[in-house]
Order: sequence, then structure tokens, then C-alpha cells
Amino acid sequence: MRIYLDNNATTPVHPDVLRVACDTMRDVHGNASSIHKEGQSARRLIEDAREPVARLLSATPREIVFTSGGSESNNAAIFGALPRVGSSHIVTTAIEHPSVSEAVATLRRRGCDVTVVPPQRNGVVDAARVIDALRDDTRLVAMMLVNNETGVVQPVADVGRVCRERGIHLHCDAVQAAGKIDIDVNLLGADTLSLSAHKIHAPKGIGALYVRRGLTLEPLIAGGAQERRRRAGTENVPLAAAFGVAATLAADTSVRPVIASLRNRFESALQQSLDVVIHGADAERVPNTSSVMFRGADAEGIAIALDLEGIAISTGSACSSGRVEPSGVLLAMGLTPEEAKSTVRVSLSRFTTGEEIERVVEVLLRVVPRCARPE
Repeated sequence: MRIYLDNNATTPVHPDVLRVACDTMRDVHGNASSIHKEGQSARRLIEDAREPVARLLSATPREIVFTSGGSESNNAAIFGALPRVGSSHIVTTAIEHPSVSEAVATLRRRGCDVTVVPPQRNGVVDAARVIDALRDDTRLVAMMLVNNETGVVQPVADVGRVCRERGIHLHCDAVQAAGKIDIDVNLLGADTLSLSAHKIHAPKGIGALYVRRGLTLEPLIAGGAQERRRRAGTENVPLAAAFGVAATLAADTSVRPVIASLRNRFESALQQSLDVVIHGADAERVPNTSSVMFRGADAEGIAIALDLEGIAISTGSACSSGRVEPSGVLLAMGLTPEEAKSTVRVSLSRFTTGEEIERVVEVLLRVVPRCARPE
């Protein structure tokens, strides 16, 4: 039996979620835009699913737009907030997901001025630095709530209060936060916020974009009148229904301290026996994520060795064009390329067990010394 500890990349589908997706795919074949009985049955499932997703954010169902996932949601928010480019100013951070950073880079090429705020060594982006970067012509701030590599929670609410006062659009990528910490779009001050269902034990291919009531966004996908003309295209009824069930499960806060306890056991065991650094350990983190630097070791070698032992984790590096490059997030935090290439990410889920953690620690104690970099 393999041990899966790469849940920040994607999560296994929960059995209850899978059951609803399969049942809906089999039994509900109407188009949710049709007026006949089959169509209205599909429409009810879509609207029923919208409610638990909204509750997960302390939003209203009318503020939820179903999308194909987090990347589409981020793009829809960013391009929708700035449909006409020119001299507009954007503020973002150096630790954003590529679906945010690349969208902002596109707007830069179209004429927008962009300020990128780096994080501190512990992975936290200082809210004061983001606020200080705001200008009279700032129209958009894009800031994630939880970093996908370190699990560090960002001070979005502090920035959001100022953005609301100044009438600046705040977009928050909350893909890695859902189900791990409480999310309240009102406290965050977010105008738009993105989610991805496959991070909370639902299938891939479905996500959501929160759009604050009264806010008008230029739609990213033009066509029909679906999603109140905010996202054209025939709705994916089975995946939306599955997302609704997953959102209900994610609202159960009782699993969070259990996961945190396992993560802490994992980190403590490593610290007792190996020369490690836990990135963001002195900052607020989500309970499931551990970014570990094994001093002098090769993270890629560790990940491969664990894979051969039946354990899935990820490195702190990104693969591009066949080359493994140091993580841009870790470099932005001030790590050297060598330190970044010695970092792995372990991310737990509600399905992770204590026995699995013990097994992973045992294997790491055995393989890390073999993965030391040559002096």
C-alpha cells in the first residue's frame, strides 16, 4: 500500500464525493439551462451545490461562480478586474501561484505597471510593505491566503481593509486555504477569491470564483448566459454536485487538529535525528503542510528514493523544460539555490494515519544520509 503525502498538489477523492459524482453522471443528464424536467433537475443540483461552497467562504450562493478550477478562477478575476489596460498599477507578491503571477505578467506586457512584494525569511509577506506599495493609480492587489509550498498563512485581511477603504480590487487565491483554515470573505475584504475542488477531496476540473455582490467583472469566457453571464458554457453538473459535498466535508473543523498533530509528530521526529530546517515554523501555517530542508542533501534524490519505497512527496523545485530549477518561492524567501534544492514538501490529508507518518520517518532516516550532496 502506497503512502500519499502530496495533498497540496491534489487530494484523493472522498468516497462520499465520488458516489455523488457517479450517481449524478449516471442519473442526471439534462442541460441545466433547459426548461424541461431533466434540465430543471440539473439546475437544482447546481444551485444546491452552490450553497455549501458559499458557506465555506461565509459568502452567499449568488456570489459563487463555478469554473474549471483554480487557474481559471484566478485568471477570470485578474483579467476581469482590469479589462482595459494602460497606466493601471498592480501590486502582487513574489510567492503567488503561476496562474496569478503569469496573468499579472501578461498585463505587464500589455502596459500595466506591476510591483512585486517579496516575503520575509519565514515566508510571510509583510502587510505593511504591500500597503506601502499602493499608489493612487493602483487598481488591483493579488495576494494569496496560504502558500502552496510552505503552508504559511498570509495577512490578507490587513491588506484587505486598506484596499476596501481606497476602492482597490483585492483578489485572493485561497486554493490552499479551503478546509484547512476558516475563510470569511468579509473579514478578508476580498472582492474576488478562488477555490479549486480537487484540493478538498473532489474531482479535478471544477472550481469556484467568489465575486462580491455588486461587483461587475468582464467575463473571461464569452458565450451563453450561464452563471449569470459571468462564465459561459454548459455547467458541469456532476462535478458541481461533487464539489458541494466536498465543501460540506471541508467545513468540518474537527479533522484539523488531528492533521496538525500528525504533522507536528513528523517534524519533531525529523528534528531529533536529522539536520533539518522547517520553513515557516515560526509563522502561522495550515495544519497539513511541512516544508523541510535537509541540510546538504539532494531533495530530488530524496523524493525519488521515497517513491521507490512507496511514498509520494514533492520537492521544493519546479520542473521546466526538462530541468529542475530551485523553487522561486524559496528563493524569494532568501534561501540559496542549494538550500532550495535541499527542500521537500510533505502535505497531509484527512486520510493520513499515524502509522504512515512513522513509516515515512523511518524511511527518511535511512535514505537522507545516502542523498548527501558531494562536498
